[in-house]
Amino acid sequence: MPHDCSFLDGLALEGDVSFNEGERENHAADWVAEEAGFGVTPDAVVWPASTADVSAVLAAANEHGVPVTPYAAGTSLEGNAVPLFRGISMDMTKLDSVLAVRPDDFQIDVEPGVMGSAVDAAAADHGLFFPPMPSSGNLSTIGGMIANDASGQKTVRYGEVADWILELEVVLADGTVIETGSKAVKTSSGYNLKDLIIGSEGTLGVVTRATLELEGRPEQIQGGRAVFASVDAAAEAVSDVVQSGVDVAKLELLDPLAAEMANEYFDTGLPEGAMIFFEFHANHGIDEEVAFFRTVLEAHDVTEFEIADEDRMDELWRARDELAFAIQQYDPELSPRHPGDVTVPLSDYPEMVRYIRDLGEEYDVLLPCFGHAGDGNIHYTVLVDQDDGAMVETAEEIYDAIVERALEHGGTATGEHGIGMGKRRFLEAEHGEGGVAAMRAVKAALDPTDILNPGKIFPETEPEGGRVNLPGR
Repeated sequence: MPHDCSFLDGLALEGDVSFNEGERENHAADWVAEEAGFGVTPDAVVWPASTADVSAVLAAANEHGVPVTPYAAGTSLEGNAVPLFRGISMDMTKLDSVLAVRPDDFQIDVEPGVMGSAVDAAAADHGLFFPPMPSSGNLSTIGGMIANDASGQKTVRYGEVADWILELEVVLADGTVIETGSKAVKTSSGYNLKDLIIGSEGTLGVVTRATLELEGRPEQIQGGRAVFASVDAAAEAVSDVVQSGVDVAKLELLDPLAAEMANEYFDTGLPEGAMIFFEFHANHGIDEEVAFFRTVLEAHDVTEFEIADEDRMDELWRARDELAFAIQQYDPELSPRHPGDVTVPLSDYPEMVRYIRDLGEEYDVLLPCFGHAGDGNIHYTVLVDQDDGAMVETAEEIYDAIVERALEHGGTATGEHGIGMGKRRFLEAEHGEGGVAAMRAVKAALDPTDILNPGKIFPETEPEGGRVNLPGR
């Protein structure tokens, strides 16, 4: 049902407002929804150019009962940025400045629409970097990373985005501007509202400024890859490496199918078989740590071990970073049904990898498995003919089965993609009725009229008319 957004014309905004059909259609979907052929066209698009703009739009939308869905790069994978109930798509990409770098404090102030690559470039000028940057940092924004509490390849050593956010400026549903957290590296003052906003997917407030903590660039970096006789051996090696206390910065697993897909797309000459990519960061003693790492791997049927030079390492990481594109292009008659990600306790990681492999064999489907192995995170997707109803149904069964098995192991339905639309029905299974009720209470307190990104996270927030046609919903 459309909303009357004509009140936007009466606001004195620094940014832009559009009712143009083409602009509205460009904001109807995010990455996964577009792949699924699903979208909801908003009634208006707003590009705020300041915190005051965001405040004015939210205050007016709240008064008129019009939904507002934050939007930026549109690379989310659970339908997080789809304006399910139409209303306003609030595009944050004009708020894209690096405001200040304070190298003495290892801090950087940024607006939410700044790309991850711009943050790294600004930090690099001072010999610093933002450690939890996800693999998609060159095409996703800091605001999106905060909204989903993203993580990446270096999480095994450095943690996730939430661990590196010090302070946020946030606009609440009624237009109130608040600051949460502190530029001090620790605080025990009052409720931890900062961490409540992180990962809330734009349902509690809109971030307009963030202070990120930085780290000094390591003086020594070594990386490469190791190949194993089986995916079981590779997964067991990952678990053993972390449990043995090896100080590894990146530890990524590719099953044989994922490796084959990377080979075909990039022609990197990777050998057949399961493998892990790795990288070490240190200021001294890196050779000893790599030797310790290799000793651990040798107990797990490692068949090849390579320490790469800088050019080769860039080639290897490109194959991992762009694996999603390799999967999409692997078979012209098939496409990914829904990119999934679960995370389990590290001791359960090998069993989860085996379970996914067995599902692929049982259902005779292409089911590549890969991910940030060092923190127990597994990515997977089923390739299907989207016009084959039986094949699509099978893919959905596999998707559900993997999430349910991860929850049985004490894991999570989503390691870094958020709940969005795609995983609403797993929220109570993971957190219990009481936990979800507490979340609802927080949402009701901060957004009593439910204008902020409605239809996301909570299982009962389906749009009128039933479920949407989003894979994995």
